Amino acid sequence: MAISQKLLDILVCPQCKGDLELTATEDGLTCHTCQLCYPIQDDIPIMLIEEAAQLG
Repeated sequence: MAISQKLLDILVCPQCKGDLELTATEDGLTCHTCQLCYPIQDDIPIMLIEEAAQLG
C-alpha cells in the first residue's frame, strides 16, 4: 500500500513547513528548500528532522 495522495497533500516539512515531494522510488519525501529527504518505512513517513538525509 502506497502513501495516499490525501496524506501527501497535508504533510509539510517539519523544519521549514514547506511542500514535500514523493521520491521517484517512493521511499522518501523530499523538501527542496531544506535539501532533506525524510524516509518512508513500511508505508509510514518518518517525519523527524534527525532521521532525514541530506540531498546532494
